[in-house]
Amino acid sequence: MRGNMGNMNKMMKQMQKMQKDMLKAQEELQAMTFEATAGGGMVKVVANGKKEILEVEIKEEVVDPDDVEMLQDLIIAATNEVLTKVDDQSNETMGKFTQGMNLPGGMF
Repeated sequence: MRGNMGNMNKMMKQMQKMQKDMLKAQEELQAMTFEATAGGGMVKVVANGKKEILEVEIKEEVVDPDDVEMLQDLIIAATNEVLTKVDDQSNETMGKFTQGMNLPGGMF
């Protein structure tokens, strides 16, 4: 019985360490910035790891009052790309903690 308690305590300490490490990794991820461009760099979008858009830069030469739709498409493309980068980094960072745990898809 005593051996089981020792194993249980050891396992609890490992779980607490993993939880602490996960929180630290999550905080670091949220502090990171990501950027993506569209239209050959005509539109740039910057986001953080929390998926908050921090900045949108639009080169003056891409602004055409007769073709607002193209500008909107470039903004959408750059925004979607930067959010994909955040997701990819999040999956890579958090995946090392969930590897082998058989969690439902898309948890991290």
